Amino acid sequence: MRFIFLLFTSATWVVGAVPNVVLVMADDQGWGQTGYYNHPVLKTPHLDAMARAGLRFDRFYAGGPVCSPTRATVLTGRTHDRTGVFDHGYALRKQEKTLSVAMKKAGYATGHFGKWHLNGLRGPGVPIFKNDTHGPGGFGFDEWVSVTNFFERDPLMSRKGKFEDFKGDSSEIVVEEALKFIGAKVKANKPFFAVLWYGTPHSPWVASDADKKNFAKLSDKAQNHYGELVAMDRSIGTLRKGLRDLKVARNTLVWFTSDNGGLPGLQPSTTGGLRDFKGSMYEGGLRVPAIIEWPAGITKPRITQHPAGAVDIFPTLAEVCGLPKASMLQPQDGMSLLPLFAKEIGPRTKPLPFRSRNRLAIIDNDYKLLLFPGKNDRRLELYNLAADIAERNNLIKSKPEIARRMRKQLEASNASIEASKSGKDYPEGKVGPQPPRIFWSDMKAYQPYFEEWKQRPEYGYWLKRRKK
Repeated sequence: MRFIFLLFTSATWVVGAVPNVVLVMADDQGWGQTGYYNHPVLKTPHLDAMARAGLRFDRFYAGGPVCSPTRATVLTGRTHDRTGVFDHGYALRKQEKTLSVAMKKAGYATGHFGKWHLNGLRGPGVPIFKNDTHGPGGFGFDEWVSVTNFFERDPLMSRKGKFEDFKGDSSEIVVEEALKFIGAKVKANKPFFAVLWYGTPHSPWVASDADKKNFAKLSDKAQNHYGELVAMDRSIGTLRKGLRDLKVARNTLVWFTSDNGGLPGLQPSTTGGLRDFKGSMYEGGLRVPAIIEWPAGITKPRITQHPAGAVDIFPTLAEVCGLPKASMLQPQDGMSLLPLFAKEIGPRTKPLPFRSRNRLAIIDNDYKLLLFPGKNDRRLELYNLAADIAERNNLIKSKPEIARRMRKQLEASNASIEASKSGKDYPEGKVGPQPPRIFWSDMKAYQPYFEEWKQRPEYGYWLKRRKK
């Protein structure tokens, strides 16, 4: 592994040593929704194959319990409240240093495909305008075929500002567009950084008859939900095969994960026995599936219980790709996982912090401390995740020393995040102008499209609803 790392640090001079990178993220896929976790009805043969060939994380955490926050964390290596993305639909601050900009400066071709949701717009996904300062182009992506938020079959998307109609499953469209981008960069002998952010399996669910046929005994919404995951898994297979056909699979690092925990109200359950769902600070809202496949760098496939998360993606890729330390804004909440690619490295040395909607949590290896706001006080809960994956046994009274130690960690983390929130990490020492957090249907720029979009199922219901 040392030899590989030396190649990375001198990647400027060693032809072919720089790895390509593909980041793939599902939208609302729960921790339990994979074949390799023995889901009772869902089969994911391509994710299973990826897991067998790479490093599978059994304790991987999203950046936050909802979508936009995790996307901000992936691009910055920072807990999302530091970046101004406090909840879904907040815009990422332009003052943040992003992974995409760092990769572009390092000579990578950069492309984004699918859901963006970092430009302050809420509502079902619509095409992004070319002049949107907080769109993918404003954060270092050379090429992009993207929408503001979740999207379904036959989507209307934006290719660098040009609106285009697509036909078919959204996941397969994302992969097809990404492979076109990758193929062009391979032909040009240029390293690539591709970000694929699916709209699956976010509601509303629309699957093909073929993809939902094996779920006939489930409710209609569950049939479509699981049918979407079938198509998404198939697109993973298409991506992996495409990389092999282009003869770049060996030195391409593909990192798959989800943006938050699974959804409630679906049977079978989406979270594999974890407590609660999307939006929650319990494991069901934060723990997500994750796999890294990279034949040149992960030569011995295995499963790890090492706690890791979305905060680690930027620091890891910075070391893998030889990015300068100045590429990352400080403080960083994540750490490089590169040593873990070769072998187990023992306990995590940096706790994983979470902050969302006035709720706090911190994970320090086996233990997790949560702090919830209350009417008269703030409630504390402590769990040993190694012994109690479902978080049923609150140890706050029986483990006072651990609780006190982690309370100090939690308070220090929160104070640091609060300073970042107010802009102390930026050269200006304050937060610059930000786009408002609004629905796209309230923007004048989109109004000329309303009459046409009323005929589209993904927008018609929304435009009627917004009129009320």
